[in-house]
Amino acid sequence: MTMNASFALQRFGLGPRFDLSAPDRIALDQDPRAALKAELVPEVARLDSADLPSTAEALVAVMEQQQARKAMREEIAAAAKPDMAAANQPMAAAPQPTQSQSPDKPAQKMNVQRDIFLDEAQARFNKAFSEKTGLIERLVWFWANHFAVSVTKGQQVRASAGSFEREAIRPRVLGRFADMLLAVEQHPTMLFYLDNRDSIGPDSKAGQRRQKGLNENLAREIMELHTLGVNSGYVQADVTSLARVITGWTFPGLNNNRAEPGTFVFNPNAHEPGAFKVLGKTYAASGQAQGEAALHDLAFHPATARHLASKFARHFVADEPPPGLVDKLTRNFIATGGDLKAFTETLLAADESWDGAAKKLRQPQTYLIAASRALNLPPERPQPLLGALKALGQPLWEPSGPNGFGDTTADWASPEGIKLRLGYASLMASQSHVAGNPSEILVQLYGDSPSPETRQAVARAESRQQGLALLLMSPEFQRC
Repeated sequence: MTMNASFALQRFGLGPRFDLSAPDRIALDQDPRAALKAELVPEVARLDSADLPSTAEALVAVMEQQQARKAMREEIAAAAKPDMAAANQPMAAAPQPTQSQSPDKPAQKMNVQRDIFLDEAQARFNKAFSEKTGLIERLVWFWANHFAVSVTKGQQVRASAGSFEREAIRPRVLGRFADMLLAVEQHPTMLFYLDNRDSIGPDSKAGQRRQKGLNENLAREIMELHTLGVNSGYVQADVTSLARVITGWTFPGLNNNRAEPGTFVFNPNAHEPGAFKVLGKTYAASGQAQGEAALHDLAFHPATARHLASKFARHFVADEPPPGLVDKLTRNFIATGGDLKAFTETLLAADESWDGAAKKLRQPQTYLIAASRALNLPPERPQPLLGALKALGQPLWEPSGPNGFGDTTADWASPEGIKLRLGYASLMASQSHVAGNPSEILVQLYGDSPSPETRQAVARAESRQQGLALLLMSPEFQRC
């Protein structure tokens, strides 16, 4: 390949596959921008499978599991409690749990969130491995990290993080940002993760009856992370007002006869009554529509455009993104009303996106998937990749906070992190299914673009495994 083709796949995709076809190779050689743009098709982003549950199905399964475990604990406690009459009989034996009451046997069968998580991870890994360039997957991963949730929050998020990505993010990566924002903030996984399910208007009927109050977590992160960004002019009063207008956004539990469990609902009894001012604009009392109107305006705010443009350019191009590129992206976002396909096309078309050498260090998930694509290592089961991601500091759907994983080279370039990468490079090299010696594979993947130092190091390797490991640790493979 030419430098432009390999550069395109490194910077914007998931690296070249071992079996990249001749027509695709020629298209990337001749016009990498056009080849990438041709992949911007909404259907490519979807990940639909009858084997993967919806969020509602996943949450119901978890709630039923929790209910069953509670009943089992109560049954065991009741069985173990000495009968008052038997207590007067010194020789009476204490009741023993039956097989169905055994705390070990049911526990082995009742880990539904783990099983769903593994199935979702496998589907995600398979899709990333098989995509032509991986551009769409990179977009999905970017927006999923922008609207981050973490499975450490609890069983509900572990079971539904994958469906959250499939339902709220994937269908909209080439749609309007305003639509994605609304889908995310009304999704049960986000409502649970940032505690809006428990946010109740103090003056609402439920608030007065239950003496429960406002939770500002979701409102704060909507402004600070999801839309405007820090230092964009909003104040604490805006956060509180936004929290008030989205009270009542929740999802029902089991045995709810008014709505399907695990789906978004608006509960007017928990909604704070009245009109509220956010960023100087008053939103009249209108129930669910009040919060939706506030989100709509946040989605189209100029500060949101600038915030997203900076993050997008930083992710794909440079830790310190070119100001000209950020300006182009900002203007496009405003002009198109947040059309994310046009936003991506602007990134691909800008000369600033292609200037300069690759300087960013690949994140662990991008690196591991790129290695599997290059060496023909299809993810036959999810556990090895999940373990590697955790060891490298980027466990799947498990950032340390709602700000997601870091997106600069400094976040991933620690000596320990590089040492671990070398270990995994050696392991993957030993398992490679791709044909040819390391030098031939290097040419197949990167053409004449690798430096003389890289070509020499790979050629002089003492074994095939060492040569492939050096390829995976080369600057050409590590950088994007």
